[in-house]
Amino acid sequence: MDDTTYRVYPYRWAVLGAFMFVNLMMQALWIDYSPIMRDSAAYYGVSEMSIGSLAMLFMIIFVPLSVPAAWAIDRFGFRKSVGFGAILMASFAVLRAAAGPNYALALAGTAGIAIAQPFLLNSWTKVAAHWFAVSERATAVGLVTLSNLLGIAVGMVASPALAAGLSIGAAQFVYAGAAALSALIFIVLARENPPTPSGPAGSGEKALMLDGLKHALSVPSFRLFLCVAFVGSGLFNGLTTWIDQIVAPRGYGPVQAGNLGALLLVGGVCGAVAIPALSDRLGRRKPWILVGLIGSLPGLAGLAFAREFWLLGASAFAFGFFLMSVLPVGMQFSTDVTRPTPEGTSNGLVQLCGQVSVVLVYLMQSIKGLFGGFTVSLVVSGLLVVAAACLVPFMVETGRAAGPTLPPMEAVVEPE
Repeated sequence: MDDTTYRVYPYRWAVLGAFMFVNLMMQALWIDYSPIMRDSAAYYGVSEMSIGSLAMLFMIIFVPLSVPAAWAIDRFGFRKSVGFGAILMASFAVLRAAAGPNYALALAGTAGIAIAQPFLLNSWTKVAAHWFAVSERATAVGLVTLSNLLGIAVGMVASPALAAGLSIGAAQFVYAGAAALSALIFIVLARENPPTPSGPAGSGEKALMLDGLKHALSVPSFRLFLCVAFVGSGLFNGLTTWIDQIVAPRGYGPVQAGNLGALLLVGGVCGAVAIPALSDRLGRRKPWILVGLIGSLPGLAGLAFAREFWLLGASAFAFGFFLMSVLPVGMQFSTDVTRPTPEGTSNGLVQLCGQVSVVLVYLMQSIKGLFGGFTVSLVVSGLLVVAAACLVPFMVETGRAAGPTLPPMEAVVEPE
């Protein structure tokens, strides 16, 4: 039995806050063109699909870089890896701003920002594992999810406001300045480890990268959650990417599209805080993943069919509240069931699967081209959510959420 006394430090909140800020800015830089898609297309002299490609590029680039970034996080630690990503993000954000109306340079700047993204997204559970007690880790990951949602909300609300008084290029300088500030704060405040461990060494760097990948993918419950992450991330990314075009046929402009996106994200913020906290308190993951998936369906139906703005807003809030709680709870579930795979590796595989969902984002636009609107795409997305929910009962929890009683490096073997 492990008699080690563990301690958490107040400074963990400073580390988490700095980490949340760089994640917030990454998401703002990802989504900032989406609510002003029509205006951005006119500014750069390209099609709306080309502007949508700026957002999809983040997901495309993530796919080949996810595993190398996860290796770097496990090998060098999150402080160096995230610091590198934050500097890269800020540098290329300045390049994108300096591009002016040159779409090719803006695309190159976007690609550079996208290269930085895996170093941030794949570190979520690593930060939680190093600084937070086992009973706080889903909450910590939920707060990072919150920062991502706030970043998207910033992009959704700030872009229309900035575009009203500035050129698209000038607005990008505002985002670049904020990104540089976030990178500086992280570099100054972040520390790799507290003075003493916060809890049992759940996985860490002791497992080889290849062994960690093989072990994680051998766990049936983890493979099932990867399917859930694919569907949930694809639907969320699709809605945020195409929100301007989704509501345009109902008579709403960029400001209303941005406000709807913000309501979706405010709901997501609330859900990403409340439901992971309940998961930590009750020591369960699986039931809350199922609640998140099923609870998102009424909101999705409202976004597909409602015409009144108040009903669209309520639907967006409800959809965000439930769907965006699935990722933080599921990521901690993945960490629990895949030990001794390093947190950076399991986290990276979940994020990779979520980014591969760019296929769904593209299909939403393709189906829209066939039927003249996004309603059919949203109905098909709802059916995929139902299918994902049907997978959850087959997942097996380890009991680690309530506080591990197993030796830190003991792997959980599930029946096939």
